Amino acid sequence: MDECDMIEPLQFISPLLASLAVGVLLGMLYFQTVRRCADLMVNGEHAVLALALTIGRLALLGAAFFCAVRFGALPLLAMLVGTILGRQWVMRTQERRGP
Repeated sequence: MDECDMIEPLQFISPLLASLAVGVLLGMLYFQTVRRCADLMVNGEHAVLALALTIGRLALLGAAFFCAVRFGALPLLAMLVGTILGRQWVMRTQERRGP
């Protein structure tokens, strides 16, 4: 097995792992922001801040998925899976804390 055979799998797996990691971080940030916006709206506080957070989180997620599309279908799917994993983490954290 020469060096070229070892480099190819790393070049394939590296973007997938990076997309997965970015997806997890984005998912955590996105769904924590959803929680914060919901709290702001329910309490009747800072409607402009809630709107700005909503637009910001949608723009950030859209931009990240657009970048992932540029790398291909598998990194896009890895980022989607990461986003779902980030959501699961936020939901479990909220369950432990309570309302």
